[in-house]
Amino acid sequence: MIRINEIPFEYVAGKSVADLAQEHKPGADVFIVNGYPVNADVRVEDGDHCWLIRKGEVPEAAEMERLLYARHTPGVHGRVKAATVGIMGLGGLGSMVATALARVGVGGLVLADYDVVEPSNLNRQQYFVNQVGTAKTTAMAENLARINPYMQVTTSREYLDADNIPQIFKGVDVLVECFDSAAAKAMALRVVLAVMKDTPFVCASGLAGFYDNNQIKTLILRPGVYMVGDQEHAARPGDGLMAPRVGIAAHHQANQVLRLLLAAEPARERL
Repeated sequence: MIRINEIPFEYVAGKSVADLAQEHKPGADVFIVNGYPVNADVRVEDGDHCWLIRKGEVPEAAEMERLLYARHTPGVHGRVKAATVGIMGLGGLGSMVATALARVGVGGLVLADYDVVEPSNLNRQQYFVNQVGTAKTTAMAENLARINPYMQVTTSREYLDADNIPQIFKGVDVLVECFDSAAAKAMALRVVLAVMKDTPFVCASGLAGFYDNNQIKTLILRPGVYMVGDQEHAARPGDGLMAPRVGIAAHHQANQVLRLLLAAEPARERL
């Protein structure tokens, strides 16, 4: 069996991508096999995932959803689409994590932030000038819908605390901490360790300034708890938060979420 634009077809030996295009998508001029662009004369093999795209064409909604993931590693989309991820805070980290996971095709996001977009956010957060004054949850939901309208987004403007975190994020497959405050970070970790013991937790510490890129790492603090950052450079006078280094950390967090959803990390042990 092969898949053409994610629809299964019987495999016929000896056919090239051009043959498939002639049969299934005349006029296609972009060819992707198993997540990689190829020439039309490449022969397909049993089990291949093939994508046939007409450059510039806007497909119907059902096909558009499938085509969003043409460059994915095969087998990723079906697994992440079944997952829901919680994100605490929609600032520099949270807005970038949410955007990355939307592009990956995660099926659902639970987003929580009580704040509004302000001009000083725009140097690193995934919002626009015309969204200044808008609740971050509203602005983020709007932006994500433009990226991936096939994802379910649930939002909360409650101020997160030890009492409501377990309710707001009940049932998520992974929980991501994206707070600015050290006290809020510590509170969230305590809640996970005490109440949400079976929920993998991805947190962050140390991503200010423009220090060495490679100081930002993902560490396993204990089974199921992952810390991203350099654990040293917190925001302070003289060390601001800027898009490049915050983005490195945010994408570490998003990739760690993906690894957990795809079982590339060991299953969480009870603490």
